[in-house]
Amino acid sequence: MTLSGAAPPTDRRLLAANGRVAHIALAGRVAATRFVAPEWLRVLPALADLRAAPGGARDRQLLHGARFGVLERQGGWAFGLAAADGYVGHVALAALGPGAEATHWVAAPATHLYPAPDLRAEAVTALSFGARLTVVGTRDHFAATDDGRFVPRGHLRPVGDWLGDGVVAARLLLGTPYLWGGNGREGIDCSGLVQAALAAAGRPCPGDSDLQAAALGRPLPAGAAPRCGDLLFWPGHVGLASGGGRLIHASAFHMAVAEEPLAAAVARMGPAALRRLPARPRGRERVRP
Repeated sequence: MTLSGAAPPTDRRLLAANGRVAHIALAGRVAATRFVAPEWLRVLPALADLRAAPGGARDRQLLHGARFGVLERQGGWAFGLAAADGYVGHVALAALGPGAEATHWVAAPATHLYPAPDLRAEAVTALSFGARLTVVGTRDHFAATDDGRFVPRGHLRPVGDWLGDGVVAARLLLGTPYLWGGNGREGIDCSGLVQAALAAAGRPCPGDSDLQAAALGRPLPAGAAPRCGDLLFWPGHVGLASGGGRLIHASAFHMAVAEEPLAAAVARMGPAALRRLPARPRGRERVRP
C-alpha cells in the first residue's frame, strides 16, 4: 500500500482509516481519533475472508500466511490492511495470529499441510496456490514449518523464486470453480485469478479489476493485437491473453477458470480494452528447495 503523497486515497478499499482509527502515515491527512502503526499478523487458516464491514459482504480472501496489518480490534474483528496490495477491510480476529515472515510459497495448484512428515498422515488442511509458509527445516520429502507442521517440498518455492510469467501460473488454476471475491483453489473470480497469476510471477497487483485497470501496464490502441500476457478488460471483468488468439479467465459464464478463443469471449461481451505490462526485470533465479 502506498500511503505517501499529498492526498490520501478516497476509495474505502484503499483508505486505511475508519474515523475512529487511521494508519499512522495518514496523520494530518484524514480525520481520526487515533493514528496507529499496524500490528502485522498472519492468516492462520487456509483462507480468511476480507470483508467490507464486520460480518458483512466478502470483498476478497486472504491466503494462509498472508500478512494483515491490524489497526483496530473490535467485537471479534480486526480492521486493517493486507500487506500484499493494501486492500482495507475486516478479518475475523480468530483467523489471525503472530508469526515470522514467510520464506516459501505454494507453487502447486494446491497442497496439504500434514501433522507429520508422512504422506499417510491425516492432512490438517488443504492450502491453495500462492499460500505462504515459514520453513524452518526439512524431513525427507517434506518441508517443516515454524508451527510444527509439514508440506511436500516439491510443492514449494522460496519467496523470490517466481514462475516465468502470469499465464503459466494462471494455467495451473484451470478448472477452479468461479467464486465471487474468491482468491483460492476452492474458488476464485476474475480479478483474483489475475492477482494470483501476477503475484506468482513476482509482480504486485491490486485485488479488484477496476483497480487493476487503473494501476497495471499501459493502454494499447483499439484494434491492437494482444500478446501473450496482456491484460484484457471489460466492464467488471478481466482476463489474460494466453497466446494464439486465446484468453484465460475466471468466468461466470463457465463458472470456472477456463481458456477459450478470445473471439468467443468478444462475441459474448464485446471488445476488450488491452493493457500491456512492462517487461519483468531479469534477476538471478533462486534455487528451489
